[in-house]
Amino acid sequence: MAIRRPIVTAVLVFASLSACAPASVGGSGLRGRGSSPSPPANPADHIVVIVMENHEASSILGSSEAPYLNRLARRSVLLTNEYAIRHPSLPNYLALVGGSTFGVTSDCTDCSVDARNLVDQLERKGISWKAYMESMPRACFTGAFAGTSPNEYAKKHDPFMYFDDVRTSEKRCARVVPFGRLTKDLKRGLPQFAWITPNECHDMHSCSIATGDAWLKVWVPEILPALGTDGILLLLFDEGSSDASCCSLPTGGGHVVAIVAGPGAKQRTKIETEVDHYSVLRLIEDEWGLKRLRHAGDDTTPSIDGWRAGS
Repeated sequence: MAIRRPIVTAVLVFASLSACAPASVGGSGLRGRGSSPSPPANPADHIVVIVMENHEASSILGSSEAPYLNRLARRSVLLTNEYAIRHPSLPNYLALVGGSTFGVTSDCTDCSVDARNLVDQLERKGISWKAYMESMPRACFTGAFAGTSPNEYAKKHDPFMYFDDVRTSEKRCARVVPFGRLTKDLKRGLPQFAWITPNECHDMHSCSIATGDAWLKVWVPEILPALGTDGILLLLFDEGSSDASCCSLPTGGGHVVAIVAGPGAKQRTKIETEVDHYSVLRLIEDEWGLKRLRHAGDDTTPSIDGWRAGS
């Protein structure tokens, strides 16, 4: 595993937070054992992930600007102690898909990762997948940004385009698509795993909490009925505004909102266990009997238990 980066200096969106990663690094820290328990008797039909941006849990929960998100949190499973891995955004996205930050400490757009990832696991198990990126101009777009304002597509929020074996594969890259494809797929059937990144306005990065909440109010009710009998929606924020952490990390990316919703999840439940984004990846892997990747398999990474309907 290695991060490859050209000689040209990486573009830094949050330059004040951290420096770029070294030219070549592997997955840092303790390597997990990679084991996984047997999948449940009735695994989720579908798992959909939506990632919002840059708000501490305290700025969302109870906020009058987020009535829909708060209603969803009350009616679903709220992870009351979910923590991001670090700042800025990109390392958290890589963690959710690869089980490591791979030494990335910035929002670099000219870096890449040569490492096994969730896509490899899904395809090996025969599980269909697709990533929907709002304001992405076309499938397999490799640019750093798209649009005429900062409120549109940003590569730093699209982890799939950083992994070499996705970006350089014509077949795989064709599954990283503009968000507009979602409407058709909701009608004809979602892939088993779907990742959704709103644009920089709708994810609350560059626009208000109220704007992002209104976007969720439109789309989450469209998605939930398409999840099947046991499907779930994982809705979480990439990072907060603090350095709060858990699970043996000395510093982290803040305390963030994370919700498990859908027909496969309990209703009106709070899970108080301290967990982080590696725990979220572990949940996805365990649900389908996939081998835990890197820090998702660490002894210090807690599992997210007690969310399943009927348990």
